Amino acid sequence: MATSTPKIIPKVVPKAVSPVEPEAEAPVVKKSRKKLFVILAILILLSGGGAGAWYFLDQGADTNAAADKAKPEPASTPVFVVLDPFTVNLQSEGGDQFLQVAFTLQVADQAEVDLIKLYMPQVRSRVLLMLSSKRASEISTLEGKKKLADEIIAQVKQPFNPKGASLGISNVFFTSFVIQ
Repeated sequence: MATSTPKIIPKVVPKAVSPVEPEAEAPVVKKSRKKLFVILAILILLSGGGAGAWYFLDQGADTNAAADKAKPEPASTPVFVVLDPFTVNLQSEGGDQFLQVAFTLQVADQAEVDLIKLYMPQVRSRVLLMLSSKRASEISTLEGKKKLADEIIAQVKQPFNPKGASLGISNVFFTSFVIQ
């Protein structure tokens, strides 16, 4: 029988680590994070300051824009239409009473002046019918006169034809107001 020879397995021997001399290796320096924190703090402050400046400058621009919009445009010259005086019998309250009134209408532009002049018979008829339906006690007070002015505006603003637009009458100024 043949004898087999045992195989020899080489042993792995770890290398011996020699102790390192402290002088031979460079000292390990721990990096300071203080510098990193200082840089981050500066960046945060700068970005916050920039954002704050942008906000306040942008708000100032909005305020200036709003102030520009709030400025009234120069008023155009007013346009007036003077109507001939009206004399009407008022509704009876125990005796005959008359109203003699003259007034001026304030309108939007010259085109409306021309339109009122063109339709003056209709304007005068509307106002006469409305005035003759009043009683002296209704229109003798300040509130009554203001209400009468509003009613005159409503009567004259109505379109003169079915497809027409209403007029831009903004005010009525009484130049004469006599009740007898």
